[in-house]
Amino acid sequence: MRVVVTGGAGFLGSHLCEALVGRGDEVVCLDNFLTGAPANVSHLVEEPGFKLIRSDVTDFVHVGGKVDLVLHFASPASPIDYLKLPIETLKVGSIGTLHALGLARDKSARIVLASTSEVYGDPHVHPQPETYWGHVNPVGPRGVYDEAKRFAEALTLAYRNTHAVDTGIVRIFNTFGPRMRPNDGRAIPNFIRQSLAGEPVTVAGDGSQTRSICYVDDLVDAILSMADGEHQGPINIGNPHEISMLDLARKVIDLTGSASRVAHIERPVDDPTVRQPDTTLARQVLGWEPKVEIDEGLARTIAWFREVHPWSPA
Repeated sequence: MRVVVTGGAGFLGSHLCEALVGRGDEVVCLDNFLTGAPANVSHLVEEPGFKLIRSDVTDFVHVGGKVDLVLHFASPASPIDYLKLPIETLKVGSIGTLHALGLARDKSARIVLASTSEVYGDPHVHPQPETYWGHVNPVGPRGVYDEAKRFAEALTLAYRNTHAVDTGIVRIFNTFGPRMRPNDGRAIPNFIRQSLAGEPVTVAGDGSQTRSICYVDDLVDAILSMADGEHQGPINIGNPHEISMLDLARKVIDLTGSASRVAHIERPVDDPTVRQPDTTLARQVLGWEPKVEIDEGLARTIAWFREVHPWSPA
């Protein structure tokens, strides 16, 4: 297939590009490098089936020739990014999604939208099934990301129903792995960076809030299964086993062999209390469930951080 990946030089996008090239697909990677980086896909540039194009999908999307599949993964995704780039985040979720859908329509291609567990907000239903409508504060600081993704889902369904575009929606829960930016503000890279540097490991609030973390290789397998199928979604993709942030911090400290101590900081506004996907639909439709255990995934991620960041002691 010939595949267009928007946000292809980002954390998730780069792993998708790598997997697609690895299975023999031709990949056109579009990224404006706002939060992604050319280095994430530098090892693919010499591959004959890979093309990297600097492009902002909120301006326009043009790809010559046939396109079989569009994976729309362009968006800031960490709080530190979308709080700093609120308008850009809203634009890529709205105008960027419009352009990606337009490309899919023009090329008669399937498109898979990367949505997020954040559409559930601070949920009142636990775990969260796809039928849950969510509990989101549209005017809170996180609303720029949450509502951008909720709008993107609605627009995707509108294109499916109005223009018969072959669409799919995946709601991605917390994912981690190599190529995460050490200062991107998300818990796992923060915990790893702080532990390796011997700094206090900062946990928001009392650390009782939970997340369900999924290793990136498992997520990619699910995305490709969704892309190769016909289901419209939305489908939750994530690890159905939750862990508290305090337990996660302690686990990272242990796995790094660090002498760091936990330090508690103020909890962000609208920080979700719980987050756990109901993955029944993913098992039924995609035959998918995560395979990489948390400790193994963390060990691989820690090894990558040690290798690429000079401040990380061996």
